[in-house]
Amino acid sequence: MLNSPKKKRRVVVSGIGVVSSIGIGWEEFWKNLLAGKSGIDRVRAIDTTNYDYHRAGEVRRFFPADFVSRHKVSKLGRASLFAIAASKMAIKDAKLSIKEFQKIVGGICIGTTMGEAQLIESMAKTLVDSDASDIKNLEALSYPANSISTNVAAELKIQGQNMLFANACAAGNYAVGYAFDMIRSGNTNMMIAGGSDALSRIAFTGFGRLYAMSPDICQPFDLNRKGMILGEGAGILLLEEYNSAVERDALIYAEIRGYGMSCDAQHMTNPNFQSVARAILKSLESADVNPRDVQYISAHGTGTPENDKAECEALNEVFGKFTQEIPISSIKSMLGHTMGAASALESIACCLAVKHGEIPPTINFQNSDPFCDIDCIPNKSRKSKVGIALNNSQAFGGNNAAIVFQKHLKEFYR
Repeated sequence: MLNSPKKKRRVVVSGIGVVSSIGIGWEEFWKNLLAGKSGIDRVRAIDTTNYDYHRAGEVRRFFPADFVSRHKVSKLGRASLFAIAASKMAIKDAKLSIKEFQKIVGGICIGTTMGEAQLIESMAKTLVDSDASDIKNLEALSYPANSISTNVAAELKIQGQNMLFANACAAGNYAVGYAFDMIRSGNTNMMIAGGSDALSRIAFTGFGRLYAMSPDICQPFDLNRKGMILGEGAGILLLEEYNSAVERDALIYAEIRGYGMSCDAQHMTNPNFQSVARAILKSLESADVNPRDVQYISAHGTGTPENDKAECEALNEVFGKFTQEIPISSIKSMLGHTMGAASALESIACCLAVKHGEIPPTINFQNSDPFCDIDCIPNKSRKSKVGIALNNSQAFGGNNAAIVFQKHLKEFYR
C-alpha cells in the first residue's frame, strides 16, 4: 500500500552490493574486513612520480564487462561502472530479477564527491594535446556528477525517483537517508541507495594540497596518525518496505530506524564537533533509541589529527561516560577514504555487523591518543552482539549525517 499517511512504514535493508579494494561483492568484502586486510597499495591508475604520496585503496580486480555489455564499457565513467555493478549485485542479493525491480517502479539515490572526474581529466588532456574540437560529445555529456545515477537508471531501466547527492564524504548517508524517507512516507516500496567514487588525479592532487594525506598507512585514532589515504569503490543498499520484504521471504540484514543531519558551514575542511554531535543526536531521536542502547559505531575515522579528535569530542558529547564502553571502529584504515562511497560502505559494514554479530577492526593501531580515548577495536575483529549500530559520517563544509541500524525484529515498537 503506497501513500498511506496514517502510519510511518518500516524500512529494511534486503540487498547489498559492494565494489571495493578488498573485495567485489559483500561476502569477500566482509571476510577481508574481519580479517583486517588492507586494500591500500601503490597507485597504478595515476602516475604519482611528482607527488609526495603514492598509495591508495585502488580497486584492482574489477572487470566491468562482468556487469555491462562490452560496447558500453568505453562509454561509461569508472564511477558509473562501479555504481552499476554494485546496484546489480544488490538486486541479485535481494533475490530479485532486474525485471521484478522494474515492475516495482522503485528509485535510485547515489552519493558522490568527485562525480566522473576522470572524464574531465581526459578532456583537459585533449585540450592540451590538440584543441576543443577533438573532445568527444559523449565525454562532455557524461562528466556532470548526475550522470552516475542517470547511467544506473538507464542500465536498469528504472523510471522512478532519480537523485544524485554531492555532499562530499557524507553523500552516501545522505542518499540512504533520502531513500529511507521515500519508502517510509509511502512514495515507493523499494529504493537503491548508496555512493560511488573513482580515483582521479584531481582528487589525488586536491587532497594532497590540503596536506591531509599519509605517505604510508592510515591510522585512525592512533596517537601518531599522519592523515588519510584516498580510496575508491561503491556501496549500494537495496532498501525495502518491511511488509514487502516479509511477503516475498527476503533476507533482512537490518532495519533502518532513523537518521540525522546537520550543516554548520563553519570551515571548509575542519569539522565542528558540536555540529557532528547534533547529527548523531538527531539520528538517535529519529530512531527513538537511547544512546546507551548503541552497541557499535562505525566511525568516520579518516586518520587526520583534527578530524579524529573532533569526532571523538562529538561522541563524548552524545554518549558521555558510556563512550568508552561502545565498540567504535574505522574501516577506512583498510579501504582508505572512498569519498562519496565511504559512508555507504560503512553503512553496509553496520548492516553486516548487526546481521552476523561481529565487528570489523581499526587496523594499524599502535599507540593510544588521550584525545581519542575510545575502544577502537584495535587490529583484530571482535565477536559481539550488535542489536543497534550507528554509522557516523562527516564531510567538507560541515555536512554531517548519521544513520541508525537495528537488528531485524518481528514486532515494531514505535
